Amino acid sequence: MPPLEDELFPSTPGKIKIERAHNLSMNRALQRCFTSTSTMFLWALFLIALMVSYMSIQSFVDSGSRYLHHTNSRVHGGGIVWEKQIRSSAQIRRHNGITVLVTGAAGFVGTHVSLALKKRGDGVVGIDNFNDYYDPSLKKARCALLDSHNVFVVDGDINDRRLLAKLFDLVAFTHVMHLAAQAGVRYAMENPHSYVHSNVAGLVTLLEQCKSADPQPAIVWASSSSVYGLNDKTPFSESDRTDRPASLYAATKKAGEAITHTYNHIYGLSITGLRFFTVYGPWGRPDMAYFSFTRNILQGKPITVYRGKNRVDLARDFTYIDDIVKGCVASLDTSGKSTGSGGKKKGGAPYRIFNLGNTSPVTVPTLVSILEKNLKKKAKKNVVEMPGNGDVPFTHANISSARRELGYKPMTDLPTGLRKFVKWYLSYYGYDHHSLPVN
Repeated sequence: MPPLEDELFPSTPGKIKIERAHNLSMNRALQRCFTSTSTMFLWALFLIALMVSYMSIQSFVDSGSRYLHHTNSRVHGGGIVWEKQIRSSAQIRRHNGITVLVTGAAGFVGTHVSLALKKRGDGVVGIDNFNDYYDPSLKKARCALLDSHNVFVVDGDINDRRLLAKLFDLVAFTHVMHLAAQAGVRYAMENPHSYVHSNVAGLVTLLEQCKSADPQPAIVWASSSSVYGLNDKTPFSESDRTDRPASLYAATKKAGEAITHTYNHIYGLSITGLRFFTVYGPWGRPDMAYFSFTRNILQGKPITVYRGKNRVDLARDFTYIDDIVKGCVASLDTSGKSTGSGGKKKGGAPYRIFNLGNTSPVTVPTLVSILEKNLKKKAKKNVVEMPGNGDVPFTHANISSARRELGYKPMTDLPTGLRKFVKWYLSYYGYDHHSLPVN
């Protein structure tokens, strides 16, 4: 390869040597100047890149620190600030108030119960693992709502024994509202282990902590109307058979009732189980039919409406969230005290089971027609026979026991409740109600 200076000149013969020498001298000077300028330019670029890199790294570190601070403010081991937030959230602000640990606090029912307790002056600390069974952003939005009302939610799993022990060391909980669970009937066919992990193992871990606490808290927990399974006697009463579950979800809830009875019998824990009947309303669960129907109708997508055998419409005892909350709070207030301490029973303690329903089953087609009216849009319906996925054709609650013992009286019918839900849905997801088209 020829030298650089030869590349700068033409190779045509007959050039005068002195001119070539002069030109060569000039080119060498220019080369030195060019090389020096290039070096300076490269160094300048290097310094600029270094400064930009430093600023970017510092920004990343700062944002990372903010993220870690935000994350650690909720997780186990969050330090002094974490402990201070928990104690503050647990402070009672009314005469004869209670201090409640709410599990599943960022869930649908958990959020509403936590707010109701906090608003009346009770101490409330939440715990939730923010799993992705449905869009976690909805749980985070609920958590933000709780934050705005000074309810602190710990990011953690109820199977974490050390975390539970830490919470009970920090706060002498008088009550536990246990709402954390793997929900959904159909999902159990896809991920059965999640149901055992949350609904059975998680329950036992929590009960172990409660029975060892001194003093022991009273416990109210969410069972389910699904425990009635294949029972065809209506309306469903607490004394009916519950030994024929139709789904794994139902089986884990039935197992929970047997397990809680055992801990009541052996350790003197006061325990109340609540069999919820199809809870709906604002901030609800996206996997529920009324929620997914609303989404699909607005997006112009078809909805699947199941029918039972012989083309019988499915029916549910839809229960509005405000009525469920009243039943939960009344259960806490009337729970009675646990009688053990440090895992040792000193006497008998209350053990109760209540249905919390609306007592007025409504068919799924009627539900759809109410949604259509509120959304001002017709649904595209695919009507198919109900598959063998664990669903039952109908539910209907007998609430006489809850009415008598808790003063429970549902006040919201389905048209009223769905109107409130749709109003929330349109606001939360940014729809303009007045511009919705009419089909």
